[in-house]
Amino acid sequence: MSTDTEDISRIRRLAHDFLARLHVPPVAREDALLVISELVTNAIIHALPPAALSVRSMPCSVLRIEVTDGGPQPHLPPHPHPQEEHGRGLSIVAALATRHGTVTHAKGATRWAELKP
Repeated sequence: MSTDTEDISRIRRLAHDFLARLHVPPVAREDALLVISELVTNAIIHALPPAALSVRSMPCSVLRIEVTDGGPQPHLPPHPHPQEEHGRGLSIVAALATRHGTVTHAKGATRWAELKP
């Protein structure tokens, strides 16, 4: 197993524990973990370090997930080939999130998603 895969698995376990402490319901927790996995994976694989994850509970029971990286916003194909293993992460995020987006800044980019459990 590669270090990147180990990092993503460790982050997912930590996020699971954090979401459980926030009392996020199990089904919503799984959606949030999938969004976290996709955004963190994109940051680790496609951007420059450092990558930082932020998860917080907002008013009206909204869960906000942010991943900031140090690299340029990657150019990803909008529609991956059906046989392609990669390239669907941001589509998955869009399907699960009530809102999502990207903010670019001098030191990189922050990809964010909001979910309403």
